[in-house]
Amino acid sequence: MADIFDSYRLAAAWDEMFAAPGQPRAPYLSLFATLQPLSGVDLRFRADQLARVFTDRGVTFAYAGEERPFPLDLIPRIIDAAEWDMVTRAVRQRVTALERFLADVYGRGSVLDDGVVPRRLVTTSAHFRREAYGIEPANGVRIHISGVDLVRDEAGQFRVLEDNLRIPSGVSYVIENRRAMTQTLPTLFADARVSPVDDYPARLLAALRAAAPDGVADPCVVVLTPGVYNAAYFEHALLARLMGVELVEGRDLVCSGNRVRMRTTQGEQPVHVVYRRVDDEFLDPLHFLPDSVIGCPGIVNAARAGTVTLANAIGNGVADDKLLYTYVPDLIRYYLSEEPLIPNVETHRLDDPEVLRHVLSTLDTLVLKPVDGSGGKGIVIGPAADESTLDSLRATVAADPRGWIAQRPVALSTSPTLIGNRVAPRHIDLRPFAINDGDDVWLLPGGLTRVALPEGALVVNSSQGGGSKDTWVLAAEPAAAPPRPRTATRTVEVVPHDVAPRDAGAGPTGSQQ
Repeated sequence: MADIFDSYRLAAAWDEMFAAPGQPRAPYLSLFATLQPLSGVDLRFRADQLARVFTDRGVTFAYAGEERPFPLDLIPRIIDAAEWDMVTRAVRQRVTALERFLADVYGRGSVLDDGVVPRRLVTTSAHFRREAYGIEPANGVRIHISGVDLVRDEAGQFRVLEDNLRIPSGVSYVIENRRAMTQTLPTLFADARVSPVDDYPARLLAALRAAAPDGVADPCVVVLTPGVYNAAYFEHALLARLMGVELVEGRDLVCSGNRVRMRTTQGEQPVHVVYRRVDDEFLDPLHFLPDSVIGCPGIVNAARAGTVTLANAIGNGVADDKLLYTYVPDLIRYYLSEEPLIPNVETHRLDDPEVLRHVLSTLDTLVLKPVDGSGGKGIVIGPAADESTLDSLRATVAADPRGWIAQRPVALSTSPTLIGNRVAPRHIDLRPFAINDGDDVWLLPGGLTRVALPEGALVVNSSQGGGSKDTWVLAAEPAAAPPRPRTATRTVEVVPHDVAPRDAGAGPTGSQQ
């Protein structure tokens, strides 16, 4: 009987699992050996089991007006320890530089005075919040949680696709993916040293508590959600439960005397840190949209007074504006005196008339992105667009060059993905989640691998019908113990091989409890 990978054909992109047909890369050898004997029917049966686990646990996502189980492909994506170390250092470098930029742009503005970033870029950003000027976080952290989207290009090199510094979502799927995989396919983990992901809630809570206003010995942390109709509500509820903190809506909070309190059955309780999953525009009707009913009036004034910390800070969106993205390598050099460890995707800034003319004449060869877009909305992939779409795009971009960037199309790396009863290559990206506690930027080992499920599609976002994979980071092999020195008086007993005890370090070390 043919194995599941016999019909697998490599796409015109870097393949994560195979260096050549039938030749798995080193990190995938054990997984390949486990999956190879299975048939497509076997895999589909297990995939259906995964979907039922997600449905039973309420792990769903709103797509096309319907709640569906979040699509999880059962073939994991694997990253070895050395490569993950490089990713960790690169993301830490990037987050550190962007923290410095935000402190600068909402403070002294040296980066603008020195001409590293044009002042107009900041002041015209849709997410620059003058209301954030002068607000000093207690421990200096504005980007408590970040998601830096990475892709691997045609040569297999990681590149940064974009930064998500406002309200990055998706970590709940990382946690639930691993839980479902270990429950449904425990044998996959038998010979793999997979790093656990269940430390995230404790790390997040510790970072939020560390961000509390000065002098608060036992801070009260809450998760602020827009409510049950938000597409990511499952994540809000899960993180609140795993951290052991209250999940609140705007109506549960009251602000008076520049202090935030939470309504409880025992009366009002002081709140010191708000992990908010509400966009800036809806957070405080006194400063932003006056008709918002999902925020808390006065909460920005309380943050300015230093009695409450907002995580992430308001105004962070100026640093993940996609036009600012093109300056991040310069920010790393300016603030850290280092070269970027992972480069950006080649990008055109359209504020230069000559560049704009070139881009408008070659739209069919480029990817156009709105600078303030999210969730894949508004992206036009020129080589896949029809002439009518390109004509409309040309007029839109010409009317608002500041609102767009152009990038070369990157053939995102592919990974074997179960489609029906067969395995086929599908394009993927990676969103590592980083937590900054003021002393260190820690990366959740694995992050969210998103999959573009339609054949040839490059947009991986969940809101555009994408799925995900469990992302395995392989722990480094333990260092061999140095040999014991032999002495003249020591007797060494030789134990026959067939009765020797098992090495205590053998077997799975990364399976989740």
